[in-house]
Amino acid sequence: MAWEVLSAIGTIAFAISGAIIAMEEEYDIFGVYLLGFVTAFGGGAVRNLLIGVPVSALWEQEMMFQLALVSITIVFLFPHRLLGQWNRWGNFFDAIGLSAFAVQGALYAVELNLPIYAVIAAAVLTGSGGGIIRDLLAGRKPLVLKAEIYAVWAALAGLLISFDLIRDDIILYLLFTLITVLRIFSYTYKWRLPSRKITS
Repeated sequence: MAWEVLSAIGTIAFAISGAIIAMEEEYDIFGVYLLGFVTAFGGGAVRNLLIGVPVSALWEQEMMFQLALVSITIVFLFPHRLLGQWNRWGNFFDAIGLSAFAVQGALYAVELNLPIYAVIAAAVLTGSGGGIIRDLLAGRKPLVLKAEIYAVWAALAGLLISFDLIRDDIILYLLFTLITVLRIFSYTYKWRLPSRKITS
């Protein structure tokens, strides 16, 4: 059950995130739907490529595509004055998508009996892959490449799940909530990873 619920949550959250960024960049309706779908399913596609699952498996998720379609349509028709608070709502939906897909991606890798580093990679790629593609298509620097703490939370989810100690649905939902809260704290309080800048 947790698998389907987290997939649905991640799909809706990232579809909304992609659609909001597309509208912020003044894309037309086709661009809004395209960026929404790419954000929702891009991470899963990249993950499947790297862990040996056929990418065609994505096309079997008919319900997820319907959820993304409905979510993008609602956002597109939503009053623009309420969507103006992108820094609040966009980051919030992005945090939810990151957390849900990180947990879902890690579970997917564990089901395939992959080693710990593959589970962590699956969590990071599923959680942040769609956001990376979204930001690149929107001409932005991907969040995962900034000093801001982002993909680290996905890696943490993958690490915890790889120990095979977290299998109960309730604990998985608590982990999802924890990762979401940590991501929200990291952008609210501007937590940063160490970085170095080379100047000429």
